[in-house]
Amino acid sequence: MKTIDQANIKTGTRVLLRADFNVAVQGGKVVDDFRIRKTIATLDFLKGKGANVVMVSHIDVVAGSKAKPTLRPVIESLNKLGFPCEFAETIEEVQKISLEKGKKDAASFILLENIRNYPGEAANDPAFAKQLTTLGDIYVNDAFSVSHRAHASIVGVPKLLPHFAGFQLALEVENLSKAFDPSHPFLFILGGAKFETKLPLVEKFLDKADTIFIGGALANDLFKAKGFEVGRSTISQASNDFDGLLSNIKIILPIDVVVDSVGEQKILEPDKVSKDEKILDAGPKTLVLLEEKIDAAKFILWNGPLGNYENGYKEPTHELARMIAHATKRGAKSIIGGGDTLAAIAELKQTGGESLDPPEADFTFVSTGGGAMLDFLAKGTLVGILSLD
Repeated sequence: MKTIDQANIKTGTRVLLRADFNVAVQGGKVVDDFRIRKTIATLDFLKGKGANVVMVSHIDVVAGSKAKPTLRPVIESLNKLGFPCEFAETIEEVQKISLEKGKKDAASFILLENIRNYPGEAANDPAFAKQLTTLGDIYVNDAFSVSHRAHASIVGVPKLLPHFAGFQLALEVENLSKAFDPSHPFLFILGGAKFETKLPLVEKFLDKADTIFIGGALANDLFKAKGFEVGRSTISQASNDFDGLLSNIKIILPIDVVVDSVGEQKILEPDKVSKDEKILDAGPKTLVLLEEKIDAAKFILWNGPLGNYENGYKEPTHELARMIAHATKRGAKSIIGGGDTLAAIAELKQTGGESLDPPEADFTFVSTGGGAMLDFLAKGTLVGILSLD
């Protein structure tokens, strides 16, 4: 995989940059610019070379919002970071602006509106990929968090243009690969939901990790497989075979849980949950158990919250972040990632937590990926990375 510093970029070279600016926006303002800041090294390099950069990215629909998602708020963030940028609604508008920029002897930046507005993106339409190539002489992928998607801007364009990895993408590969040959004791903490997508990852790391803690809604599936009542708790809809996990001494689960019992919260042992109750978070004894494991670990890998984070069950996840941050200060290596995981460390900073500025400085490496991080750990590569090979 060639990186951007190996590209022949000169003043006026047109660079098509696949970035990830899928950030949280509220009231027309970016409220968490983590992914934007992680692109700075690549943008700085291109600016120093005098390149004419066209950036393409997507932004997700906000749950519960009827507003059409737009990347326009990202312009303000880029401007504040020292990258004056113009916004284009369409590819044709990019071409028009780019033609004018090309006449100037200086670096320039243009951001195209949400690439997923085009059906050809998700369909990996060869014709659409060819249309995108009109925006650059070379292609750079610095969007690790979507590099598990076989989309036109990820795998289609590299077939048609000289292609390179951005600095953040290279860092993701370098740091996440450390989990394949870690220091020991190695503690893997996995939360969130959708066991059907994460079971191969757990099975792969049974040989590598000394302890795998499974929390969040994932734990509910294992509680059910043990024969425990899980009531109204979130569980996977797919049928999974958990026999190998239940009998493995490396797997540990929450030893107490926070449940909703007809509007009243209780802390119960997992085998004491009744039919009308719902497991929502990890309990205090579980945090004590986790602290013991974290204190003993030399390498910690964490993805996913301990509870129903989106609905306000956050404090155990925040406490987990604090414990891992403290272990990192003592010398343990820590790699963390996932959407709710990133939200947790961002909120710790905003609410006067112990995190440094920026908050990710408390950890050895913070991945920009959620699903991409899990896919990379499970497979050792991603389709977007293979496209740069």
